[in-house]
Amino acid sequence: MTFNSWEFLLFYPIVALLYFVLPKKLKWPMLLVASYYFYMCYQAKLVFLIAGTTLISWVASMIIERAKKPSVRKIWLAVTLIVCLGVLFFYKYFNFLSGSVTGLIALFGGSPDPLMLNLILPVGISFYTFQTLSYVIDVYRGEVKTEKNFFFYALFVSFFPQLVAGPIERPDNLIPQLREIHKWDNDNAIKGAKHMIVGFIKKVVVADGISIYVDAVYNNVGKAGIASSAPAVLIATILFAVQIYCDFSGYTDIAIGCARIMGIRLMKNFDHPYTATSIKEFWDRWHISLSSWLHDYLYRPVGKNSKGARRLFAIMVVFLASGLWHGAAWTYVIWGAIHGIFRVMGQITWKPRNKLLGKLGVKPTNPVLVWIRRLNTFILVDFAWIFFRANTTGDAFTLIKTIFTGWSMSVPDAVNGLVSQVNADLSLDAEAAIPTLIAILTCVLSVLILLMVDRMLTYDDSVDGSDYLVRNGAFVYYVLIILFCWGLLLSRNMASTFIYFQF
Repeated sequence: MTFNSWEFLLFYPIVALLYFVLPKKLKWPMLLVASYYFYMCYQAKLVFLIAGTTLISWVASMIIERAKKPSVRKIWLAVTLIVCLGVLFFYKYFNFLSGSVTGLIALFGGSPDPLMLNLILPVGISFYTFQTLSYVIDVYRGEVKTEKNFFFYALFVSFFPQLVAGPIERPDNLIPQLREIHKWDNDNAIKGAKHMIVGFIKKVVVADGISIYVDAVYNNVGKAGIASSAPAVLIATILFAVQIYCDFSGYTDIAIGCARIMGIRLMKNFDHPYTATSIKEFWDRWHISLSSWLHDYLYRPVGKNSKGARRLFAIMVVFLASGLWHGAAWTYVIWGAIHGIFRVMGQITWKPRNKLLGKLGVKPTNPVLVWIRRLNTFILVDFAWIFFRANTTGDAFTLIKTIFTGWSMSVPDAVNGLVSQVNADLSLDAEAAIPTLIAILTCVLSVLILLMVDRMLTYDDSVDGSDYLVRNGAFVYYVLIILFCWGLLLSRNMASTFIYFQF
């Protein structure tokens, strides 16, 4: 059951209605049942994994809090890390590691048979594993108290809006809110619906609309045609930057909106990342819940308050972990390593760059300098996206080579070729084929729509929705727009899953 499905269109209103009409004692048990049902709609057979991870982390946290000996606390923290991360690594990385080891042995003349298991990747396992670990580590550090009620803790782990693709919530933010009694509030309903609308527009109108042009290039690497054209590769790569942002932040907006309507505020996960003026700032704005998690639970133990080489080492460790977290493939590892290198180089050159600007009399707030830095940051981020999107490392390097060598085709010819490839991929006949002008307008309008809807949320908390918006019937319009997006999506048979579901 994805957010962009008829099932969710029926599921969510029922859950929200029950949440507001049921008595206090039944509210959170209903949410727990609904959350597990939501997850089981994806993979009913693997529900024991999330239940087992929840039980182990809860028991360990109870022992850690009550233990008086530091050694006992450390042992149970280690047990939790080994078990929870062990499950994650087994299901997500076993075949990747097995194939990598086999390939390494083959390089030295061996010919082993790869050991590959027929494993199904549990949906959202990276997200709920990190959420449980943050709870246990916070208990170990003495930053939060244990939740005595196991089933209530299970709701924290499985809360359905953010269960399968985040944001990765912290116990000190979500658990107290789940305990509160939330009544219907017009302001929450309006702003929650607004978040949902923005999310659906990002996903349905923008991400799914331009994905066909990205796929036309990235799924045809090595074939004669449009994938050998530098302009087409550049266009597809820029569009992918828009696609993945709209796809992932769109999911987050829908999740935040669903929770907000019920009075629960999930953490912000994106903050206009493509306006960043440095790689550091980009990661302060992109996937904030993961970035802050890696900072608090990986960077702090490895390199906090350190200087020099150790600090740079800690930065690389964090970004390599981020790459591996995103997927069991060398493309993701290389993507993380690239960002780590960018971040390390930025750290090393930060003082010399500022000193040079000072000598030139250029202030850091100079508008021209700010836009140059934004453009430079976007180019670096977009270059790294090539590895993230490419199907293989070989494809990624081929695409990069094409960017530097494949200029025999002009930009207009590349656009026409790209549209022709889309028509071929979609198996459209002459009458149903997408004209070039429509393709161009679709991409341009998608970007403009993104800029408009993204700004809708910037002023979300500056307007009193319970007064002005309700008086003008905005809530009704919001609901109608949501229904329209759902209908548009499903009528075109384009209810594609969200990209980050695979992580």
